[in-house]
Amino acid sequence: MTMTVSEAVDRRISIRAFKADPVSGAVVREILQAAARAPSGGNLQPWRVYALTGAPLEALKAKARETMASGLEEGEYDVYPPNLWDPFRTRRFQCGEDLYATIDIPRDNRSGRLAQLAQNLNFFGAPVGLFFTLDRKLGPPQWSDVGMFMQTVMLLAVERGLDTCAQEFWARLPKTVGAFVDLPEDHMLFSGMALGYRDEAHAINTLRTRREAVDDFAELRGF
Repeated sequence: MTMTVSEAVDRRISIRAFKADPVSGAVVREILQAAARAPSGGNLQPWRVYALTGAPLEALKAKARETMASGLEEGEYDVYPPNLWDPFRTRRFQCGEDLYATIDIPRDNRSGRLAQLAQNLNFFGAPVGLFFTLDRKLGPPQWSDVGMFMQTVMLLAVERGLDTCAQEFWARLPKTVGAFVDLPEDHMLFSGMALGYRDEAHAINTLRTRREAVDDFAELRGF
């Protein structure tokens, strides 16, 4: 039975524990090619993607761990605005609390929370790591295009029985990733993404983040 778009949207969540089962290059290529139909203002198609698995992925993860251990700061942009305000601050706080509650890490267990955060460096065990980049001279509208492309990748992955976790965490390591994949100097790293098969038995994958009701964020007029 074919999965509907609504079913794919409902099933898609950020997976933070993957099985080691490999994903073929043919499937990754198929997903990326299909995702290229994502909306793009002026048809600029600003996205550039690097997909790693196997030995290249392991080498990149090792290099990233070295960078993080050195304490070097590489970030090119703030993932969240400084001094985040409500309601956004509360939503982010609640998301974190709900996440750590699934794996029984209380707020005062700082080392436990940092260890979980560091799982980003391992792509949460996923066999495929994706990096999404674009020319840094492009602006916010093209960043939006890359976001729509990524969402399309995520939904197409679900359709094929796969799962993902978008990882802006990797925006902390643009120089390390850029040097590893030979990213052109005029391009910037926007985000990473883990791709693979979810570990259904892992408690962290039970998290479904809260969403506002439509009447809280939308006004329908003339209907």
